[in-house]
Amino acid sequence: MNPSLGSVRKPLRAELRAKRRALSPEQREHAARRVARNVDGAFRLRAGMRVAIYAALREELDTAPLIALAFARRCRVFLPRIDRRTLQIDFHEMHAGAAQTTNHLGILEPTGTATVPARWLDLVLLPLVGFDASGVRLGMGGGYYDRTFAFRNVHTRWRGPRLVGIAYSFQQLPAIACAAHDVRMDAVVTEKGVIRCRTG
Repeated sequence: MNPSLGSVRKPLRAELRAKRRALSPEQREHAARRVARNVDGAFRLRAGMRVAIYAALREELDTAPLIALAFARRCRVFLPRIDRRTLQIDFHEMHAGAAQTTNHLGILEPTGTATVPARWLDLVLLPLVGFDASGVRLGMGGGYYDRTFAFRNVHTRWRGPRLVGIAYSFQQLPAIACAAHDVRMDAVVTEKGVIRCRTG
């Protein structure tokens, strides 16, 4: 990444992460339930749909209601697992009784379950720190999702799964400078509704 771009993004991350940590448990729970309803209304979760959902860290918007909803709609649910060798993400199916481990970032990951290639997922619900209306995503800085979905920046006719960010409404920024490797999102869902991104 351009060093000057990194220096701009670092304070943005710190500010937005501080806002997330300042939320009360009641605010977090309310937002998580609203986001799950908004996702269901906008993307019509249905039986057999291959849906990737992140396992939330404590400060991130809780995905437990989304995971429960996807199972209730009989979707196939996949959790991300970071490949330490390629620094990309593999998606492992989640089901009752599946073993889980905690990775080097403190994120729960399934082990020993079926995987699906990223491009064959139907819907990917992404964690983020900040976003803008054009679909630029400010993540934690590891670049794992950008590397995993880099094919979307190459293939113009077939773009693979729908990429949808999950966030609190205050995480929206007027604009985020786009790096060459950034993979834009198609939409972002917050507790207030759905933002359809201008991905072009």
